[in-house]
Formats: sequence, structure tokens, C-alpha cells
Amino acid sequence: MQDEYYNDKVVRQFLLAAAVWGIIGMSVGVLAAAQLMWPALNFNVPWLTFSRIRPDHTFGVIFAFGGSALMGTCYYVVQRTGHARLAWGRLAGFTFWGWQLVCVLAMTTMPLGLTQGKEYAEPEWFIDILIAVVWVSFGAVFFASLARRRIRHIYVACWYYGAFIIAVGLLHIVNNLAIPVSLAKSYPIYSGVVDAMVQWWYGHNAVAFFLTAGFLGMMYYFVPRQAQQPLWSYRFSIVNFWALISVYMWAGSHHLMYTALPDWVQSVGMAFSLVLLMPSWGSAANGLLTFNGSWQRLRSDPAAKFMVLSLVFYAASTFEGSMMAIKSVNSLSHYTDWTIAHVHSGSLGWVAMITIGSLYAMAPRALGRPAMHSHQAMELHFWLHLGGTLLYVASMWTAGVTEGVMWRATLPDGSLAYTFLDSLLAIKPLYLLRWLGGVLILSGMWVMAWNLWYTAAAARARLITPIPVPIPEPEPRQEPAPIAVPA
Repeated sequence: MQDEYYNDKVVRQFLLAAAVWGIIGMSVGVLAAAQLMWPALNFNVPWLTFSRIRPDHTFGVIFAFGGSALMGTCYYVVQRTGHARLAWGRLAGFTFWGWQLVCVLAMTTMPLGLTQGKEYAEPEWFIDILIAVVWVSFGAVFFASLARRRIRHIYVACWYYGAFIIAVGLLHIVNNLAIPVSLAKSYPIYSGVVDAMVQWWYGHNAVAFFLTAGFLGMMYYFVPRQAQQPLWSYRFSIVNFWALISVYMWAGSHHLMYTALPDWVQSVGMAFSLVLLMPSWGSAANGLLTFNGSWQRLRSDPAAKFMVLSLVFYAASTFEGSMMAIKSVNSLSHYTDWTIAHVHSGSLGWVAMITIGSLYAMAPRALGRPAMHSHQAMELHFWLHLGGTLLYVASMWTAGVTEGVMWRATLPDGSLAYTFLDSLLAIKPLYLLRWLGGVLILSGMWVMAWNLWYTAAAARARLITPIPVPIPEPEPRQEPAPIAVPA
């Protein structure tokens, strides 16, 4: 009945893809972390070196895992909030298969050295064209579905999804304007500091609109559903929306502090980064306050635990990011593992946890089941993921501060007190903790995949109705006729 009204087939496909890509992307990340501790693990194979697999990890986690989750939840939410079936079902199916092809091509070519060398924009020109085609198709399905809604009002989650789709398409196309010189090589039309500025306008806004705006759309739909009460302040969510998309676009230059970028551009990036703290904390507060009156759900609902902790990490990582954009702080943190800690506080704490919580909330409904297969497995996943994230972030934060302090230390004659090798030896034990944190997180993803698999198996079993085979009944026994006795 649900599939007759809503198109949940493509939602289930993206749900499965998100689980699979999450395991693949995080497995590559664990291998990369292990290589930092034990460099011999590249086995002298060129396509297994850290420099090759590190972009595979970022693409696999951000675009394959996160992108599949965003597209699946987007299709789910736009149907429920508009009370209308997804528009252009075949085109929606194309976006699924097209996006999976993009992910396979990108993660296959990057280890082979076919890359532009741009952060979060490594795929070569022929993959970039396919990304643009799939993304425009995704936007067409979303906005056509909005147009056929049966409710006049557009819910705030769809505002965020719409901004995410438009901004990411714009960023991708502008940053990847290039001149192909062969099938596997192209050169960007920008050069020098202009290329750096355009790249980090794109790079930071990939964080802003892909890893923030899109997942805020997810949060604004699934948090009230899981709290089982209305959003704390709907008007506040609209104010935060306009503030966020107005400010976030101009903060990217804080990635280029103390470089050849003009000083005034660096200062603009710092200023907008500080202003950005207000709408970021506003969204986090709105989500947390939605649980007022239903905090008891955290005792029994792992999906709610994931959502609440994701909002705490969102508030913490956005505060940290704004502080790191201050020039004096950036002089200590830049090029250190503190930046790695900040990135993973946002990606593992905010992005992954709101995604996992939302998938746990959406999967039973999309599969037509009353609940997930195993409640205990959800609880186990929560503690594995939380423990791994805290271990990872704490170890890298400590390593980053250690590096920054050692690099700045000088002797009375002005020479450096420590060599670069000294700083590497000092933080080496922390790289072991980082790897252990990654192992815990990856273990949790396997637990989720197992749970989703059996939830889907139960759904399939429910949809298979056995055909009854008639069993012939025995013929009634013929009683012998009574013998007439003459009078």
C-alpha cells in the first residue's frame, strides 16, 4: 500500500547504498590511519600508498556514503511533507544508478593517479560531467516533486534540501571548469592564487552545503518525528536558514590563512566565520530543544541518542571552526592534526551520527516494518560509534596542539627547539589511538549493515505470500445399507 502511494523503491536503494559505501569508505580510512602508524602497510604498491587512498577515503565517506544518504532521505522527505508521489520515477531511478556509477568511477580512478589534485574535487573531467548530469537530474526530480505537492506550505527541511541541491550544483560546475587534453587529463581554467581561492570557495562550501545544509534538512524532519512532538520553534528555523545560506558562502578563505591570498580576503573569511557561529548554534539549539518534554526517549531509543549527540557535536565543531578561523589561533592550528580533529568532530560526530539516526528512523517505515530487526544491535552501534569518535577526536586534538607548540618553540638564539621528526615521534602513540577509534567506528558500521540486512529480509518475507496448495479431503465413508428384516 505504501509503494502504491509513495515511491519508496529508490529510497530503499539509496538506503542500501549508504550502508555499503559507509563500510567501504571507512575501511579505506582505517587503512590510511594504519599506514600512518605502520607505513609498511602500503606493501610498496603505488595505488595503496597513503597519498592515493586518502582522497578515496574522503570521497567514499562524503559523497558515496553521505551523498547516498542525502539523496535517499531527500526523496523520502519531499514525498511525506508534500503528500504527493515522487515526480518522474524513471529519472529518480537514473539518479540512483548514475550516482553509484559516479562513485565507482571516482574511487577506481583516484588510486590509479587519475586526479585533478583538488581537495574534495579530485575526479577528472569526464566524471565531473557525469556528476553534473546526475545532479541536475536529482534537482529536477526534487523540484518537480515540490511542484506537485498537495500541501501549499513547503516545510523547512525541503528549504534546506533545495538550497543544498542548488548550491552544490553551482559550486561543482564553477570549480571544475577545465580544458581536457586527453581522456584522463585536464587543466583548470584558473591559475595560481585565483585557482586556490576558487577551490576553497568550493571546498569550504562543500562542507557548508553538502555536509551542513543537506544534513540540517535531514535533522529538521527526523528529529521532530523521533521526539514525537513539533519543532521547538518553526520561525527560528526559517531565520536560521536565511542566516546560514547568506553567511556560509563567504567563509571559505579561512582555509588559506598566511598564504599568498590577499590579506583583506583572509580577514573577510575570518569575519564571516565568526558571524557563522550564530545560525549554526541556532539550528543546534532548535533541534535539542525539540526534545524538551521527551528526554526520557533517550533511555530506550538509540536513534534519538544518535540525533541528540549529533547536535551536540554540531554545536561543538562549529564553535571550534569559528575559533580556528581567528588568525592568531590559526597560526597554531594550521597544518597540524588539530585540523584533522576538527574535521572528524564534524564528520563523525555531526554528519555520521545524524545520518545513522535518520537511517534507523527511516528504514523501518521505508521497508514497511514496525521496527528495526535488533534493538540491541542499535544500542551496540551507538556506543561503538561514540567511543570511536571520542577516541579519534581526542587523540588528534592532542596531537595537533602538541605539533603546533613544538613547531613554534625556539631557543634563545632564535633557532627551532625541535625538528619536524621530533614532533612526529612525540605524536606517534596518538596515531595508534586514532586507528583504534577508526576500528570501533567501522565495527559499528558493520553492525548497522547486519541490522539493516535482517530488517530488509523480514520485509521481503512479509511480501512473499505462499500460494496455498489444496489438499484433497478423504471421501466420506459409505455406510452399508441396512438389511431389511421381514416381519
